[in-house]
Amino acid sequence: MDGGITVVTNPTVNVRLTSTISSFEVQRRFNRGITIAELKGKLEMVVGATASCMDLELFSVSDKFLQKMDDNEALLGSYHVDDDCRIHVIDRSGGQMGEFTDVSKVEKFELSDGAYEKRTDTARSFMKKHRVGHFNEDEMAKKKAELAAREAEQKAAADTISVGNRCKVQVPGQPTKLATVMYVGTTDFKPGHWVGVKYDEPLGKHNGTVEGKQYFECGNKYGGFVKPLSVTVGDFPEEDYGLDEM
Repeated sequence: MDGGITVVTNPTVNVRLTSTISSFEVQRRFNRGITIAELKGKLEMVVGATASCMDLELFSVSDKFLQKMDDNEALLGSYHVDDDCRIHVIDRSGGQMGEFTDVSKVEKFELSDGAYEKRTDTARSFMKKHRVGHFNEDEMAKKKAELAAREAEQKAAADTISVGNRCKVQVPGQPTKLATVMYVGTTDFKPGHWVGVKYDEPLGKHNGTVEGKQYFECGNKYGGFVKPLSVTVGDFPEEDYGLDEM
């Protein structure tokens, strides 16, 4: 060995890229051996500006301006380019910030319902042809009849329930709860017949008021609304859960 010091420079460099036509910052790795002209060519696909309209500025890792990169024949490595430094692209063609990301400037394609109805390559056309969803009249009629029959059952069950009744509430997927009936009838928040109850424990969702309308009064978290078929009226004494005991 001759005792000298050999400096090995990484042939590539990782830089941050910004531009006057985008608010985004991206990172790219380039070979230090390419010319500035070649670098501009690669930047066209990154920032959306043409190489002939680019001016490049070099900033340090801490974003301190270092110098202009205005010699197209010079190698990238001839500038003080370190990993994580920033190259800022100035577009001299007149492009504006956000020009390529502002979709409000894009002319929108609009098709009238009548014109859409006539087309044969649409989802609506496919559904009609294969009688899918609401285009299947028999299936829709069947579902409508089932819904009407179910609602008739709910109304019949509601007619057997009175305010003040003690009851047992059994909703699928939930534990059985004891309660007192506080309201029976229709509501503004959902169609059909409902039973408003005051649970013996704070296992409800509200205090009898739903979406700003008061249907009955009870303590917070003691109130709930359930479908009539989930309610069984009977002699269910209110248990002492010791909520007032230490």
